[in-house]
Amino acid sequence: MDTLILPEEATRVKRAFAPDTIYVAPLSLVEVTVADARVSHLVTLINGETPISTPPSVGPDRHLKLSMNDICEPQDGLVLPCEDHVSDLIDFTLEWDRKAPLLIHCWAGISRSTAAAFISLCALNPDADEHGLARVLRRASPTAFPNRRLVALADEALERRGRMTAAVEHIGRGRLAEEADVFALPAMPVA
Repeated sequence: MDTLILPEEATRVKRAFAPDTIYVAPLSLVEVTVADARVSHLVTLINGETPISTPPSVGPDRHLKLSMNDICEPQDGLVLPCEDHVSDLIDFTLEWDRKAPLLIHCWAGISRSTAAAFISLCALNPDADEHGLARVLRRASPTAFPNRRLVALADEALERRGRMTAAVEHIGRGRLAEEADVFALPAMPVA
């Protein structure tokens, strides 16, 4: 039986500073994670109706807002992740100077944000094995369930020939949760 992690059990990152790090968090823990990890760059993947303000310590030029719903197939009234979302994410990640951490978040820190973190790892590590990077993601987050559409679009954009998609399929669904814990990934992991 799957164990459900409740939001009140989600943890915040301990006060730390690792500049070459990607943090992933749910919306509820963005503010404390920005402060605790001294984040310089922020990626928001959330529906357009949810108002998200840019933290003063980040600045609007270092905050990428990608408005989309957490879906993999078209649905009336919802925004399907598209090629432009993925292209903007890859460009933003590659422009990140890695002098301070990058934080990626969505509503729960489970699907869109973990897909974006995996995509970022693949973009920053073009010669790395996709399965190894997916295993790094799984070790960091037992609840990660990367949005399959975002991963498939990035697989094509990064010319990974289906390997990114296969890698996230291989790590599976992850543990069920309403909200994930904050977790960190080294930008250049040893898979």
